[in-house]
Amino acid sequence: MKNTNAPALRAMGTGLALTVVAAVMPFVDRATTHLLADHIAAGYPGYPAARIDSAVSTWLVLLAGVGALGVAGWVWSIRAVASGARWARWTATALFLLGTTVALSALLVRDTSGDAGLPPLLGWLGILPCLAGAVAVTMLWRQPTHARPGASG
Repeated sequence: MKNTNAPALRAMGTGLALTVVAAVMPFVDRATTHLLADHIAAGYPGYPAARIDSAVSTWLVLLAGVGALGVAGWVWSIRAVASGARWARWTATALFLLGTTVALSALLVRDTSGDAGLPPLLGWLGILPCLAGAVAVTMLWRQPTHARPGASG
């Protein structure tokens, strides 16, 4: 029997890959880390270098944590959809809404300096997995449910 969720699973795999890229980019690309430091220094010109480094480290921990939670959400959703769990659509939708809320917050929320908390490049990078999530959720809701016999749900 053909898996009618295969296109949604491909979109979810793309979202997982984009989440990994967004989470590791600040760690593997020094230019991205410098961009974050420059963004903080521009917003807080009176900060000494040690305080900027501390703020960058805090952001990196936050971004890594959000990335790890995002990866876990993708893996859980992919497994639920692949297994045919009846609740998979609802879980994927809820995680999509949660992830999009977090990504939009990172992109749009202003800090005390009046600037966005993250540089726009990092904020938009966090939005990319949400686009794949929107495609996946749309595909899941357009497909009829075909839970496998014995699938939990």
